[in-house]
Amino acid sequence: MEFNLFTLVFLVATLSYVVTLLWLNIRQDKAVAKSFSAVPAEFSEKITLEQHQKAGEYTQAKLLVNHFEIIFSTAVLLIWTLGGGLSWLDSLWQTLTDDSLYIGVGFILSLMIIGSIIDLPFSVYRTFVLEQKFGFNKMTAGTFLGDMLKGLLLMLIIGLPLIYAILYLMGTMGEFWWAYVWLVLTGFSLLMFWLYPSYIAPIFNKFKPLDNLELKAKIDNLLIRTGFKSDGVFVMDGSKRSSHGNAYFTGIGKNKRIVFFDTLLEGMEDQEVEAILAHELGHFHHKHIRKHMITSFTISLFGLALLGYLINQPWFFHGLGVETMSNHTALILFTLVMPVFSFFIAPISNALSRKHEFEADAFAAKHTNADDLISSLVKLYRDNAATLTPDKLYSAFHDSHPQASIRINHLKASES
Repeated sequence: MEFNLFTLVFLVATLSYVVTLLWLNIRQDKAVAKSFSAVPAEFSEKITLEQHQKAGEYTQAKLLVNHFEIIFSTAVLLIWTLGGGLSWLDSLWQTLTDDSLYIGVGFILSLMIIGSIIDLPFSVYRTFVLEQKFGFNKMTAGTFLGDMLKGLLLMLIIGLPLIYAILYLMGTMGEFWWAYVWLVLTGFSLLMFWLYPSYIAPIFNKFKPLDNLELKAKIDNLLIRTGFKSDGVFVMDGSKRSSHGNAYFTGIGKNKRIVFFDTLLEGMEDQEVEAILAHELGHFHHKHIRKHMITSFTISLFGLALLGYLINQPWFFHGLGVETMSNHTALILFTLVMPVFSFFIAPISNALSRKHEFEADAFAAKHTNADDLISSLVKLYRDNAATLTPDKLYSAFHDSHPQASIRINHLKASES
């Protein structure tokens, strides 16, 4: 196995990545512990000490699991790369067929399946131990297994043709193959955005029209006032899997849906639900979804162009433990190591996302009552056991939404 200077760069980057993640987790744990004995003053009227402490214990329990996930996933990354795992898997497929395209498809598909199997124990623990302990899990073993099998079937139906198309383009379109792959991935993403609400999401959950006529009248009025057109307002059976509540709208073009979890509707007043929806519509009004898609497509274009350079560099393959240069190993190597190198720009993207959340909140406060949005947010924090006192640095790296107290204070300021 031939290593080089890039091997050292990769190891230093990986060590920095792991140490930073663990350090941030420790900071978050200390921040939660520091405020454990008292509810922050701005929440003390609506959140009890018991509820606050449950959120703290839940956060700390998730952090502990994440400690092990970070260390384990890093070990798996090193085994796949410097440990020769990818080279072994590639060699195995080369003994099964001479067709480089089929080798690539089989290599990537088997890697995805192995990855899912490796992650399975953590997924089972999070669902049936961690979430169960804090009263959130509603999923049965049958539902869990059914979701897993459905996901595998979708991967085969949707993923296989996409993998084949990408590798085909990489092998036949010459020096600028990455531009053609980008066009395919962009078109595929837009197609999935369009298909998801009506065809993919119903595979996993049941959706029924909102039957609260009074609430529906308020929502219809809000939609008219804000100029939003959708394919309907639906309630999803989120309680089938978890007691966590949420709301979202999804889809593009005319195929857009507003979706409420049934768990969210159970604990909210009608005017609070309206305020939550107004926040989601704020993202639509400010074109946040479109901006996010454009940013994502731009980043993917630059990423593929970079891969177009790296795919011809022996030091890239050899430095990461892969002996035989090929399109499929280049694609997987790039996918595996990019999170290590891109992690430190996470605060930038999160800061932009938090800016969007403030804009959506301001929109909601303009079209509904800010107090209703504040009340609904506090209930969401309480019912989802979200910590009210996160560490600032941890939040900068991990949270796409503003801290609870900052967000509430922004809304209160908008009233004055």
